[in-house]
Amino acid sequence: RVNDNHSQLNRRMIMTKTISFAIVHFSVAFTVGYVMTGSVLVGGTMALIEPAINTVAFYMHEKVWTAIKQNNAERNPAIQ
Repeated sequence: RVNDNHSQLNRRMIMTKTISFAIVHFSVAFTVGYVMTGSVLVGGTMALIEPAINTVAFYMHEKVWTAIKQNNAERNPAIQ
């Protein structure tokens, strides 16, 4: 029961942190676009597009690192 409460608290904290990071990310993307162009439209567009592209880039980044880790494990099973 204690582990369930800890797990639930941990999930809630992770979700809160994820939402917080998303707000910061969108805010930075909007601010950079707006400051560079003076356009709310450009800032808003950047706030939507840049995080979406970044999400795909992160996924690809994770795939590469997973492949590297797997390759290293196959070449040297003692390191895991």
